[in-house]
Amino acid sequence: MCRSGLRAFDAAYSFGAYGGTMRELIHLFKYGKVAPLSGVLGAYLLRCLPRDEAVDLLTPVPLHWRRRWDRGFNQSELLARVVSRSTGIPVRGVLRRERATAVQAGLSHTERRRNVARAFRCHRPHEVRGKRVVLVDDVMTTGSTATACARALKAAGAARVVLLTVARADRRPAARHVVRDDLWVEENARDDQ
Repeated sequence: MCRSGLRAFDAAYSFGAYGGTMRELIHLFKYGKVAPLSGVLGAYLLRCLPRDEAVDLLTPVPLHWRRRWDRGFNQSELLARVVSRSTGIPVRGVLRRERATAVQAGLSHTERRRNVARAFRCHRPHEVRGKRVVLVDDVMTTGSTATACARALKAAGAARVVLLTVARADRRPAARHVVRDDLWVEENARDDQ
């Protein structure tokens, strides 16, 4: 997928694998509506953001307003704010979810890609033009949501888009990744760059 240019983000950093206790914590945070877990999970994000990664701003993956209203918060925004408080990197909500999408859980890779295609728009292009942006989310499964968000950011002029997630669910049989100091790192190895 990286070599074929289907991913629009330049690199992805995740604290760990999406399973066991990590999965339970994220579910409690997200579906159990235990917002204070953002502190613990945000600390994990801080551990996996490389110190040498130059960053201009953080932006959370947006929720559709109905889902945000139902949950009471956007988990990605809470995580981004934890990272911001510790690093001083500003959080900017530059992305907007233009339409409601089906829940991604249970969808195939192709269905996920179709589900989020053109679902996001950067409504503040002046804030991302020429900037190095970190896109924050809780979990990366297939990368479809992150790719759709990164495409919107790049179309608005972002110079670099890096994905930062607490966990990574790897459903591919032969993943290309590097494990460095217990952190999951996936560098985008596109031939067209």
